[in-house]
Amino acid sequence: MTKVAGENVEDSLTPPLNAAIIAALQEAEALEKKEIRRVTSLQVALLTVVSICIYIFGVAPQYAIAVLSGGGVSVLNSALMAWRMTRANQRSAHDAHLQLRLLYFYAAERFLAVVVSLGLCMAMLKLPLAVLGGFVLGQAVLLTARLFLRNK
Repeated sequence: MTKVAGENVEDSLTPPLNAAIIAALQEAEALEKKEIRRVTSLQVALLTVVSICIYIFGVAPQYAIAVLSGGGVSVLNSALMAWRMTRANQRSAHDAHLQLRLLYFYAAERFLAVVVSLGLCMAMLKLPLAVLGGFVLGQAVLLTARLFLRNK
């Protein structure tokens, strides 16, 4: 038994206390993953329904494809955010500078992925407003679903 500043090291951090902290963190991470899956599923479902409605109501099929591809960019953004959140949780939380650098890198990576994907969709489909509309719809679902699912 070693002594640090008059205390026993084994007595200061008991295994049951550490185990409770680790279990709570793992439970919070599991709940976050479940919430992200639900939000992404809601995005995909709503964008599919809107695209089908656009197609059914007689608008050209290209508009439905453009809305679906713009929404797909939003889903890509959500999936990239979820993947990077799980990767960040696997790293040590003790190095604040590393965490901050990763935060900036992941944000820049998502921004670049969205800009490039939207640019490609707009250039290929030649319907920029429909693509942007689908993207905005997907992002609106992301924000509102995260807000309402968190309040439960």
